[in-house]
Amino acid sequence: MNDGLKILSGSAHPELSKDIAAHLGVPLCSVTLETFPDEETFVQINENIRGRDVFIVQPTCPPANQNLMELLIMVDAARRASAHRITAVLPFFGYARQDRKDRPRVPITAKLVANLMVAAGVNRVLTMDLHAQQIQGFFDIPVDHLYASPVLIKAIRERGIEDIVVVSPDVGGIKMSHAYAKTLGTPFAIVAKNRVSAEEVVALNVIGDVKGKNVLLVDDLTETAGTLTSAAKLLAEHGAKNIYAGVSHAVLGDKGRERLAASAIIEVFVTDSVPQAHGPKVTALSVASLLGEAIKRIHSDESVTSLFDIRG
Repeated sequence: MNDGLKILSGSAHPELSKDIAAHLGVPLCSVTLETFPDEETFVQINENIRGRDVFIVQPTCPPANQNLMELLIMVDAARRASAHRITAVLPFFGYARQDRKDRPRVPITAKLVANLMVAAGVNRVLTMDLHAQQIQGFFDIPVDHLYASPVLIKAIRERGIEDIVVVSPDVGGIKMSHAYAKTLGTPFAIVAKNRVSAEEVVALNVIGDVKGKNVLLVDDLTETAGTLTSAAKLLAEHGAKNIYAGVSHAVLGDKGRERLAASAIIEVFVTDSVPQAHGPKVTALSVASLLGEAIKRIHSDESVTSLFDIRG
């Protein structure tokens, strides 16, 4: 199965790349990644990849521009080295929130990034929990879109949390949160919010009954944790008992970690899709086996659909 398979790692998240390679039972391909004094990126692939099926693991997390450019340069190097197929493995797809023109004279940067990747030579994309699923349509190449929910729900079930209500911290997350509630067989509620700025959010009201219940807040992405902590505060005021959170991508900075530490949230379940996924109350769950299994199936031309299944 592993004949012709090559796993390359960028500098964004080498630990996850190593875990994926270990799951597949293959060594990481040797790559030299350097930054010149003027901050230009230099890449050299140190092994023969001619005719090989190449997978480049590189979440475009902070520093997003640096990691994106490094990915594009690695793709160009692989293409010029005559790789048979190049798959960009993006556990986290940066710029996904810039997916539409919501005000005059702004770009659709998610589409621009898709165009750049295809122009560089990417033949296929493997990613997880896009902020907006329609971004798959921005690519004119195949996109395999995985979900973190099997990993997160498994951990939540293992905690044995009873009498739980799944809550969406904003209107935009209703579809995702409802899917979690349906899988867990629990009631569902919504927090209405008002975004004051990029870092400040005010939770306004709770739609649904959370009094005396354990609560699971579900979101695809958190950075400053403003939405989660504001929602948790309001839920506590409405009588919620123990408050947990499940987040696909925890791109946390210092402010986000401080907010979570001081919040009413007991534990935040996150994936290790980015290296920033750590801090007080944060439990990082590995997605290496999920991504590794998807890579194995893509390499073998098998279906990845069954990876979406969540069994009780």
